[in-house]
Amino acid sequence: MLRLTKKADYGLMALKYLAEQTSLHASQAAPATGSAALAFSAKDIAEAYHIPPQLLAKILQTLAKGGLLVSHAGTNGGYALARSATEITAFEVIRAIDGPLFITSCITIHGTCDLDSHCTIKEPLRKVNDSIKDLLNGIRISDLMEAADPSQAQSGSIVGGGLVSIAL
Repeated sequence: MLRLTKKADYGLMALKYLAEQTSLHASQAAPATGSAALAFSAKDIAEAYHIPPQLLAKILQTLAKGGLLVSHAGTNGGYALARSATEITAFEVIRAIDGPLFITSCITIHGTCDLDSHCTIKEPLRKVNDSIKDLLNGIRISDLMEAADPSQAQSGSIVGGGLVSIAL
């Protein structure tokens, strides 16, 4: 069975949290006079979803290096989405954390396997791989957001499980 890694699952949960919190704060705040983005700490996200803080910190650093998050240093520092939640896809998050998506060992970043010239299933498997990529590219972080009820962000619901069910 194909599954998201825990790291990818946690990454999706973190971006979902940031999107929800940004949306919640935007709806409650007076019109902003500056362009500074709200930043939330790794600790806040880890506590909200019961994620090991050290692991989440590494995941957030990876996502920042991948251009999906912006990291803000200082007393009120933390992480913010680099783009709108409507512009970031689940596929981008998974790829930033786990690297390229290949469901079989016959399609890799190094080319094809030794049986390539005799293989009768590589094309159907490529189509499956492409379909999964397309599906994940069609899921935006904003699609993962729950209703604007702040108590739901604290429920610890798992995001990735729903993606796996959809993908497969």
